[in-house]
Amino acid sequence: MKLTPVALVLLLTLLLQAVTPVQAQETTKKPFPQHAAYAKNTIKPNHKNQKELDADVAAVYERWKKNYLTEDIGVKGQYYIKYQPKGAVTCSEAHGYGMVTLAYMAGEDKDAKLYFDGMFKFFKVHPSSGNPALMNWQQAIKDGKVVSVGGSCATDGDMDIAYALLLADKQWGSKGAIDYKSEAIKVISALKKSIVHTKYKTLKMGDWSAREGSKTSDATRPSDFMLQHMKSYKKATGDPIWDEVVKNCYVISNHIFKVYSPQTGLLPDFAEYHEGQFIPAVGQLLEAPTDGSFSYNAGRTPWRIGTDYITTGDQSAKAELTALNTWVRKITEDDPGKLKSGYHLDGTMLAGRDYQDLTYQSPMMISAMTDAKNQQWLNKLWDNSVLKHNSYFGDSITMLCLITASGNWWMP
Repeated sequence: MKLTPVALVLLLTLLLQAVTPVQAQETTKKPFPQHAAYAKNTIKPNHKNQKELDADVAAVYERWKKNYLTEDIGVKGQYYIKYQPKGAVTCSEAHGYGMVTLAYMAGEDKDAKLYFDGMFKFFKVHPSSGNPALMNWQQAIKDGKVVSVGGSCATDGDMDIAYALLLADKQWGSKGAIDYKSEAIKVISALKKSIVHTKYKTLKMGDWSAREGSKTSDATRPSDFMLQHMKSYKKATGDPIWDEVVKNCYVISNHIFKVYSPQTGLLPDFAEYHEGQFIPAVGQLLEAPTDGSFSYNAGRTPWRIGTDYITTGDQSAKAELTALNTWVRKITEDDPGKLKSGYHLDGTMLAGRDYQDLTYQSPMMISAMTDAKNQQWLNKLWDNSVLKHNSYFGDSITMLCLITASGNWWMP
């Protein structure tokens, strides 16, 4: 049948209308690099120009992706971040790091959306036993398949996943196969229900702590204080609960700083509720005898808390960050390689921790950005983070710190 010119135009119009939503969904709206405007009087590395900083981030990203981004066994197009090759191979913490990284690096990586969507699919098929809208905290290879073995959730992983979905909504829109905005709000709502303490309005450590009133169920983890994340949750949902949780996180961190670490600005891995205040964990609360010290969880706090300062200008932790910068520069003599892997809150090194790890070094970049006096120290930290790599944990934290320190941490 031969179409008339009018019919042909009508047919082409219908075809274009059919494909336009898909094309729009595929568009990367905020491709890396973005060069976000940070708070007044904050700094970035200045020994390299912006193009060189962006190139460093892109190079580290390619290394990170090659080493850790992994396709699920027998499930094409489904991905996770591998933290070790055998046994327990990934966890929700790793998943959150991966999804946030991919959302920020879209544009630099033409396949970022494909990987992000594959990670979202993995997230959906590994629900927590406590709240199925959250993620089971650990996965392992059993009988040739990756299966969940962790049971309940861990707060940090799901907080990053929720934030990553907000980023994805701004990056690709929510009119395609995945409604990122709607999925983000589902996770945020689940966090409110299962993670926010009903009495203290603080962050619990997982949805396993539903029965409040015990030392562990009431405790909190300062490295979960993702303050700018929660401000983004408030923006997305309009729910004032997140303002309250942010305020209480700052109350906790400032109390610990003033009473337990005024000379160092260090925060502990865990804090427990005691006589109306949160204090550093006494002895082994959840993981180790060092739970009340600046160890592998707390190593992230200079990044998590510092990010809120540089992006929103909130100075609630300014004194703490200033003390931290003064202490760390003094003990290292401005040499990142002299920073060891764990300290008591008074600044003395933990026994057996006389080695270096990016987990502790890279987050110091973000706290350093809060004061121009730290410029040369920041430059050295940048080079250290770009040149070194050692393990999934330190490398993934470094990846996110480099995105932030380069000026590319935009807010959804």
